[in-house]
Amino acid sequence: MARIIKFEKNDCAPCAQVSAYLDNKGITYETINPFDQPDLAAKFRIRTVPTVLVLDNEEVQQRIIGFKPDELAQIAL
Repeated sequence: MARIIKFEKNDCAPCAQVSAYLDNKGITYETINPFDQPDLAAKFRIRTVPTVLVLDNEEVQQRIIGFKPDELAQIAL
């Protein structure tokens, strides 16, 4: 099963849009603030928020930067 991580920060409007979209679709995800976990953000080369990663065995299968409903809709449940 894929692991989904959403990198966000609290005062980010597009981040809230992504969260609302994923919640509405019933998609389970982890939320990480890249400023709180800089080593993890560096590992996955996170340069902007929101960034959603779909991982399979810790390998990035999909990277979505920003609020892009068409791309978010393609996340496998």
